[in-house]
Amino acid sequence: MAAPSTPNLNSILLFASLTKAEREDLARQCRFRNYGSGEHIIDSQSLSRDVYFVVSGVVRVVNYSASGREIAFDDIPAGGFFGELSALDGAPRSAYVQAQCEVAVAAAMPYEIFLDLLANKPELSLEIMKRLARMVRQSTERIMDLSTLGANNRIHAELLRQAWAATADGKTASIAPIPLHSDIAGRVSTTRETVARVLNDLARAGIVERRKDVLHVNDIGRLSLLVEEVRGYF
Repeated sequence: MAAPSTPNLNSILLFASLTKAEREDLARQCRFRNYGSGEHIIDSQSLSRDVYFVVSGVVRVVNYSASGREIAFDDIPAGGFFGELSALDGAPRSAYVQAQCEVAVAAAMPYEIFLDLLANKPELSLEIMKRLARMVRQSTERIMDLSTLGANNRIHAELLRQAWAATADGKTASIAPIPLHSDIAGRVSTTRETVARVLNDLARAGIVERRKDVLHVNDIGRLSLLVEEVRGYF
């Protein structure tokens, strides 16, 4: 996938409320660049403060344990953005961000432009606050899962999160592409072998089913019960 012939920010969801002229003005103040699969866009602990907008492709937010094991935090598709934390507080980057496809296109916006935009566009500031609130809630949920759930149930909880993000009817979901065992393991702090075993158990129970490049969740309700019963919601 090649970079757009005329770089623009029209696909960025945060800017949906801006006029075309406003988006064009912002695009002129950004640096657009292509990234190959696996290439780092930002490095943890770097002092850069630019905010990045994903024009095409998918990028992943990751970090590494002392032993070198990759821990994935989030995948950000086209239309999303990242890097706002350092822009807001001036602290070093807290994670690595790398391209997840052959060519990802990202636009780097200087933090001064980003902060000025928030100061003059209250609706964008509100969207940023909502995003930060979601991040806090998700982090709290993950901390609780790591503290209270066994490895099997942490895998169930991660699949449930992905299923809710991919469902159209609240009953079934098609997660595509199929999540790698190593990705799930990194997200819930377990091993690939454990992930493989749990997925096989779920498949035998008829809760999930592998279809070509899609992991189909046949029954979100049953998967929810596996998580909620252990969390003590009942």
